[in-house]
Amino acid sequence: MVQKSKGQKVYRTMQGKNVDMDMLRKRNELTPAVGNAKVNARGDELGTGGKIVRKREDVVKEYYDNHKGVVDQPAVKQSNLPKKDLTDDWVEPEAAVDADEWIEDEDGDFVKKGE
Repeated sequence: MVQKSKGQKVYRTMQGKNVDMDMLRKRNELTPAVGNAKVNARGDELGTGGKIVRKREDVVKEYYDNHKGVVDQPAVKQSNLPKKDLTDDWVEPEAAVDADEWIEDEDGDFVKKGE
């Protein structure tokens, strides 16, 4: 199977400048993220002074080592109430309008017979 090659992500701005997104991502990889997450753009955990405490690979490996997986419980509790019969709420539809009551006049409009 042939793999589709990923092209460079170069975009042209409204002012005609070219912006290479891959180069921007690589250049700012070690820049601390904005907010209180204490990580950089790559996902490394940062300590005081912006120093890397744990690398992204270690964080991901620890998560998968300690992850317990899916819990074997039903998503919804089964109720002990009796099941409701759907036929109790059935409403008989109104009788269909008889097509013979309407006729088309000269203008193409439908009017009741006798009008």
